[in-house]
Amino acid sequence: MAKAQYAILRFSKYKGPEIGRIEAHDERTKEKYASNPDVDTSRSALNFHLIQPKHSYREEAERQIAEAGCRVRSDSVKLVEVLIAGTPSFFKDKTQEQIKEYFEHALEFLRQKQRAETFVSAVVHLDEKTPHMHVTFVPLTEDNRLSAKEIIGNKAKLSQWQSDYWAHMVSKYPDLERGESADKTDRKHIPPRVFKEMTHLAKQSRKIEAVMDDANVFNAKSKLQEVEALLERFIPSVERMQTQLDQYKVAFTDTTTENASLKKEVLELQGKLDITKRGSVQKKLDEAQLLNDYRELRRIVERIPPEILERAKRQERSTAASRCTR
Repeated sequence: MAKAQYAILRFSKYKGPEIGRIEAHDERTKEKYASNPDVDTSRSALNFHLIQPKHSYREEAERQIAEAGCRVRSDSVKLVEVLIAGTPSFFKDKTQEQIKEYFEHALEFLRQKQRAETFVSAVVHLDEKTPHMHVTFVPLTEDNRLSAKEIIGNKAKLSQWQSDYWAHMVSKYPDLERGESADKTDRKHIPPRVFKEMTHLAKQSRKIEAVMDDANVFNAKSKLQEVEALLERFIPSVERMQTQLDQYKVAFTDTTTENASLKKEVLELQGKLDITKRGSVQKKLDEAQLLNDYRELRRIVERIPPEILERAKRQERSTAASRCTR
């Protein structure tokens, strides 16, 4: 089963003296990083900027705030840092150019959300275990107010940030999963890898059904042996798929009529500009198809002779037990 690869977006807020410490880390101005042993300074020359800072972080923040004429309190957030990262497996075997393209795509998302002139720095670190980017900006709103709270928002808005970021990244990197749960209902986005796994299972199921359909009184024994061999991986995979469908809490469309209605709505939206709604409807349709595929898997499982099915399950339990005792 494919390993999950996450699109990671994290915010931090800074008010004053700590801004200098953040700059020292991001810009690698220290000789040693005792608090962060992952930093390999011999590789720091590989780090690169997508936005080069013109001044020190604090100086730039103070300049922008003064020019905007903002009133500043002692607890005002003057700088926001965004950590853009991914799981190590995503970056494995990627070239530096491919890594740069990934972070450029991520920065494009932030530029859609925040005024370009408020950005202070965007630096990619390649001298730690996993490539990542630190982006800093002054939290000035469109009407020149200093308000990190308005820009980043509460829990609901942070969730929307995550959803929007995932949608932006997955348009270019379809195997990425969303970093956090989608909303208060704990419903999660179904990652593309689950659809791929279902496609693979559907192919396996058709092969099993073809073998069973080809069985007759003359070849029954050999055909059942063939089915048993195919079931070794198929049965555990079907059960894992059920676990995943439960995990992602899919609100499946249940009837053929509803599916037909969704298809019609997608077609009607093709000629309209409401891409967001089209994506939402298409998502429901994809989920409905996923459920239909899963039901087909279960139908084929039900066709398998009970004694063959039980042997396959015993074999899986035995294999799982041996893994646990290693």
